[in-house]
Amino acid sequence: MTDQQTPPKTSDVDLGMDRPISRRDFVHGVAVSALAAPLLSACELPGGGAAAAAQDAPGYYPPLLNGLRGSHPGSFEAAHALRDGNGLPLLPSATHEHYDLVVVGGGISGLTAAHLFRQKAGPQARVLVLDNHDDFGGHAKRNEFNLNGRMRLMNGGTLLIDSPRPYGPVAAGVMTSLGIDAVELGKSAWDPAFYTNLGMKAAAFLDRETFGVDKLLVGIGSVPPAQLLAGTPFSARAQDDFIRIEGGRTDFLPGLTSDQKKDRLSRMSYEAFLRDVVKADPLVVRFYAARTHGEWGVGTDAISALDCWGIGLPGFAGMNLARGSTARMGFTPAGYADTGGSARYHFPDGNASIARLLVRSLVPDAVPGSTASDVVTARVDYAKLDRAGNPARIRLNSLVTRVRNIGDPKSATGAEVTYVRGGRAFSVSGSSVVLACYNHMIPYLCPELPEEQKAAQHELVKTPLVYTSVALRNWTAFQKLGIDRVYAPGGYHSYFFLDWHTKIGDYESSSSPEEPTLVHLVRTPCKPGLSEHDQHRAGRAELLATSFATFEREIRSQLGRTLAGGDFDPARDITAITVNRWPHGYAPEYNALWDPEVPENERAWVLGRRRFGSIAIAKCDAGGGAYTDVAMEQAGRAVNELLA
Repeated sequence: MTDQQTPPKTSDVDLGMDRPISRRDFVHGVAVSALAAPLLSACELPGGGAAAAAQDAPGYYPPLLNGLRGSHPGSFEAAHALRDGNGLPLLPSATHEHYDLVVVGGGISGLTAAHLFRQKAGPQARVLVLDNHDDFGGHAKRNEFNLNGRMRLMNGGTLLIDSPRPYGPVAAGVMTSLGIDAVELGKSAWDPAFYTNLGMKAAAFLDRETFGVDKLLVGIGSVPPAQLLAGTPFSARAQDDFIRIEGGRTDFLPGLTSDQKKDRLSRMSYEAFLRDVVKADPLVVRFYAARTHGEWGVGTDAISALDCWGIGLPGFAGMNLARGSTARMGFTPAGYADTGGSARYHFPDGNASIARLLVRSLVPDAVPGSTASDVVTARVDYAKLDRAGNPARIRLNSLVTRVRNIGDPKSATGAEVTYVRGGRAFSVSGSSVVLACYNHMIPYLCPELPEEQKAAQHELVKTPLVYTSVALRNWTAFQKLGIDRVYAPGGYHSYFFLDWHTKIGDYESSSSPEEPTLVHLVRTPCKPGLSEHDQHRAGRAELLATSFATFEREIRSQLGRTLAGGDFDPARDITAITVNRWPHGYAPEYNALWDPEVPENERAWVLGRRRFGSIAIAKCDAGGGAYTDVAMEQAGRAVNELLA
């Protein structure tokens, strides 16, 4: 346990807000907006004439951008205007381009749909992928840094490639076709014991605003609770509660069968379980409140106790809960226990390397190399993604605003797609269309959809979250404190951790505390006391209203306070910041506390994904799970519907 005795630095100067770090959106010293504006204003038709878009400009390489990323400024404003009924009075210019398939959304699901379509329809099939962001991949965002001449990578979206279930035939087949051996990567690429072998442990930071004092508890999960909590603000009773929850064998629901217990647990939140069943001290309940932020983007007040048992949260060791379904509509917790889940592995940029492999399969010339290892360090040539001669093309900075069947949906001969790029509207046509975009936006894109289907899609509220990558001069402060990751139940960011140590191909993470490294911070802007979806709506609004300066100030303050005992100076030690803001992050999943008890085929994502003429619907939103394999499986289903 480490006390923070030195008063924390609070002024902007002390925090380093005035330091000239990498925090703005620049490519090779030129502001992206300045680079894009003249090119886009000169654009006549996509794919026609000379360089017509920002992605065709020399030096265009979005992974290196710092500042506010994720759903970055310029990627969503037209969609909000469409949603709010402000209208988009732009008359589209016809590009006279026709494709066998147009894919709306260049994330994992959209790229997989394009990949599978060309596998099934043949290499001659013409495919266009449209995406509103300045980079492909969607939530598979790559944060790339050049630190002292060395490439350093961090995920801006998905971190660990795994799933609560074994990969299905579509996802497993896609992985194989991309050259990904998940089992081998799980053994070799990522070393989960790297920091442990250096004697470093997990920690929790108690902030004075929530717990009365700033304290760093070193050894969460490895040091006995009595030893860990000695000298903390927790009373003797509260410390006893920790011991009962973390290591005790108490059956908190005696006299019930396993199924009866699980049924009860599925109807109460984990917070209510600790408060009302365990009878834990209020400060103890508060300590656990943020433990579910990383999985669901809300606190323990909005997640069932059964789901928390499913992911391994403490308090259930003495309750003898059997694995398998409960009596409640076959409900099972969202954990890995019943099937063992999929293989678990990690690319240094999360699943962004999978997006790169998919792009390589579509436009081979754009991504040098030939293996799942060398793609990690490959530099994508964005100017080759949208060339007229490519059978598959990827068009960035293109926000789709309208998709309509050509003719009656029952006998449609194709569809027309309108998109906005550089302040102008364009249209293309496709024999088929896959909507691999946020499903709750589809009613605005396709107002002719049946009302029941639109209503179902409006229910698919995604989880807002922020994944931030911070570059540090070194990580000696972590080493001095003996920690590699921190849980902060009262912090602006719920947790942060050092870059996972990865060695793959020519890439290797920092191995010495004296070397520069990256830190990953997570914030989920939830609002306790509301339903899960209402928390997400409120959190989404908060993220869109939060300036980069606010994020930066909170980052510097939190790291400075937590690491003060290791001689960390936020003004001196932070060298770059990339904030990945996702107002629409994780796909919605079934929540036993808030969602109606209906059969699987009546759930919102199933009703919302029905094919509509020449238009099929994909993305993990349509599969009820925020996992890479779900995105792929839904892409496969959509393509099969179109080719059936």
